[in-house]
Amino acid sequence: MPQAEYIHPPINPETKEFWDAAKEHKFLVPKCPDTGKHLWFPRRVSPFTGKTNVEYVPGKGTGVVYSYSVMRRTASPYCIAYVTLDEGPTIMTNIVNIDYDEVKIGMKVKVTFKDLNDEAALPLFEPA
Repeated sequence: MPQAEYIHPPINPETKEFWDAAKEHKFLVPKCPDTGKHLWFPRRVSPFTGKTNVEYVPGKGTGVVYSYSVMRRTASPYCIAYVTLDEGPTIMTNIVNIDYDEVKIGMKVKVTFKDLNDEAALPLFEPA
């Protein structure tokens, strides 16, 4: 089966720390230090307080599939999914390294990384 193609993520000063860690195959999750809540997507402004003091903390890299859709009418089928991280936020990602007929809502998953080039790696999720 052909492999899905992934594009290089946009990197800016607010997300550089996240993408630098991903390049090292480390999964960081943004956290608001004032509320103690984790958030998603990578950014510096807390949606809870409006302050620019969001910290990137090591994430467990585990969660469960909240919802998914398999795209089969393409040269390279893929599975896009919402995964609810153990830290709380739900993120959009791809499920990989599985027969797409086996993906299920509630399935436990863990992070894995797809190296795009020497500059970037993309966090994806696979069965735990």
